[in-house]
Amino acid sequence: MIRFGAKELVARATSEIETIPIQDATKLMDDKETVFVDIRDIRELERDGTIPGSIHVPRGMLEFWVDPKSPYHKDVFSSNKKFVFFCASAWRSALATKTVQDMGLEKVAQLEGGLTAWKKLNYPIEERQR
Repeated sequence: MIRFGAKELVARATSEIETIPIQDATKLMDDKETVFVDIRDIRELERDGTIPGSIHVPRGMLEFWVDPKSPYHKDVFSSNKKFVFFCASAWRSALATKTVQDMGLEKVAQLEGGLTAWKKLNYPIEERQR
């Protein structure tokens, strides 16, 4: 029996993390101390593009790439930068942000509304090729 549904998990995560409004996030695009992290599936990136300058971290590898003791660790996550996670609609990114926050990353947030809201406001999109 499911104890908590997906919506409740997202709501709980959102209540415990920082969410950055899109208008504020655009000001961080040129900040060398901020990294935008796209956790969507690669097919979504290829179909819809991404935020310029963002890095792609497959959601299924996130914990392994963040953990410095993991053989899959990526140095960027030891850089002491701020990480702004996003997905399509800010559901997966809420869960991802809460997870890495629980793992010990301190400067983390999610993008309000995700890439869907970003595109709706006509902010820049970078195409990703196969």
